[in-house]
Amino acid sequence: MHLLYEEDGELKAGTVLERSPASFHVESPHGRRSKIKAASVLLSFERPGAAELLGEAEKFSRDLEIHFLWECSGAREFAFQDLAREYVGREPTPAEAAGVLMKLHSAPMYFYRRGKGRYQPAPEATLKLALAALEKKKRVQEQVAAWADRLAKGDCPAEIASLKDELLYAPDRNKPQTRALEQACAQTGLTAARLFERCGLLSDSHDYHLKRFLHELFPRGIAFPAHEVPSAPADLPLAPAGAFSLDDIGTTEIDDAFSVQRLAGGVRIGIHIAAPALGFAPGSPLDAIARERLSTAYMPGRKFTMLPEDVIERFSLDHGGELPAVSLYLDLDADYGVRGRHTRLERVPIVANLRHAEYEILNERLEKNEASGLAFEDDLRTLWRAALALEARRGKPSAAGALDYNFHVENDRVRVVPRKRGAPLDKLVSEMMILANSAWGELLAERDVAAIYRVQSTGKVRFSVHPEPHEGLGVASYAWMSSPLRRYVDLVNQWQLAAALAGRRPPYARNSDALLAALRAFEVTAARYDEHQRGMETYWSLRWLQQEGVRTLDAVVLRENMVRVEGLPLVTRVSAAPTLEPGALVRVEVSGVDLIERSLGAVYRETLGSVRNSSEEAGQKA
Repeated sequence: MHLLYEEDGELKAGTVLERSPASFHVESPHGRRSKIKAASVLLSFERPGAAELLGEAEKFSRDLEIHFLWECSGAREFAFQDLAREYVGREPTPAEAAGVLMKLHSAPMYFYRRGKGRYQPAPEATLKLALAALEKKKRVQEQVAAWADRLAKGDCPAEIASLKDELLYAPDRNKPQTRALEQACAQTGLTAARLFERCGLLSDSHDYHLKRFLHELFPRGIAFPAHEVPSAPADLPLAPAGAFSLDDIGTTEIDDAFSVQRLAGGVRIGIHIAAPALGFAPGSPLDAIARERLSTAYMPGRKFTMLPEDVIERFSLDHGGELPAVSLYLDLDADYGVRGRHTRLERVPIVANLRHAEYEILNERLEKNEASGLAFEDDLRTLWRAALALEARRGKPSAAGALDYNFHVENDRVRVVPRKRGAPLDKLVSEMMILANSAWGELLAERDVAAIYRVQSTGKVRFSVHPEPHEGLGVASYAWMSSPLRRYVDLVNQWQLAAALAGRRPPYARNSDALLAALRAFEVTAARYDEHQRGMETYWSLRWLQQEGVRTLDAVVLRENMVRVEGLPLVTRVSAAPTLEPGALVRVEVSGVDLIERSLGAVYRETLGSVRNSSEEAGQKA
């Protein structure tokens, strides 16, 4: 005996080897043996064989017209054998009955399943809607295939071109345009960006990368909502000395400034941090703006600020104003030993905004103890010597010799300027910021006021609401507070510090949901900003290579087939290289620059010297 049965939604046939009351042991035409429940059996027959039945039934089924069967079946529920009997006008053969069953089984739009081998015709109105939807789907599939074919040939249909940005940055797979683009990419082996480039719709590679960043991180646009500009508090005491800042050209968010007062037997250094926290409060509309952006996003040639420009202008430590600040004063003796320190909220007269580019010569002159004739040179020398003493006291020297890179983009041309970390002016600023962040972190910890701390242990850097050591800096606690115009964490900490100094209840408790949410959100957003900044630095490095027509490069081997280009923040794979030790200096030939993928093709040409000491300079950020 043979059986027709259903298994995993498919109709199958097999020969019975053994039978029990509730099941059959059957063998398929291919020799596979299995146990079939009796409830799954739809038809039993003696002839033809199982394989022959399936073949004959399939042939019979092909000649059946499903709409005719639907018209013949009325509205009642029926068994497939009954419909087969009506169709052939006699008792159907097993192949005929199985053929009708196959046709019914393959047409769920026409016939609803109502049990083992039983079906009910779909209502006419429902069937019409289903058929119309099927026809529409078929037309859409045909349209998708036509669009994909045109795209693969380099001709972009207007329906797809109009959605270019959406398809590149936020594709909706429910849209036929997205499916057409995916099919074209699969046919050609190209990415969506490459396909649009081939179609002449992606001529500006920088615009492509910038729009990706904006779509991901500023989906509602870069414009700030309407807001009031808060007034700076006027009742703060005036600082006893004027202060000056030291920043890169183009810096508009001037968070920090310094003052130097000569005292009998020593000096008083002032570290002054802009105080937007004194102008608006947590929960205010401006707080909502800052909390949404969380940080200023930087990239070569442009930036997107955390706070609106008019708010920055009100609180930035710009030349000529008496501006609100949180000031840390450090009293040092003649040998730069610390005699005392104190913090106050005050208005600080800003007498100058110095720029690194104009004062770069001081890096060499300070180390040689030579004069340059620049304004504030004596104060900068004092600050540098104090920074050296602070660094020695921490026992953790700054990263000397490592390189940062400044990118200057103007009129679509780029200059890449290396800047050595640990140079006197850099050390001066970094040590003063480390001092302020650690001193104020300790102050809040002593007063049991919550803050967001930057913690490093076992080499890993993380945020915490608990005051823990930062081993990399050699300090007991370290809370970011030196950039409240540019980082939301610093602004939150400044609200806490200002409340502690004024004797008020701080806005956030240590277990505050708002504080913990700000910590987590800042970590995620800042990491995404940093990733894009690094990507755009790579992009402009590649643009510089094209701009200057560079054909060969010197590079340092980092590991197998991976090198870091000398003089640029650019790491790439190199082909055809022999086995080389990390740190070897090699010369490579530029074989290609891809601005869309932001990649560099490089081929090994020669080794220039013996292995030298070379460590990756990325390091952990303080």
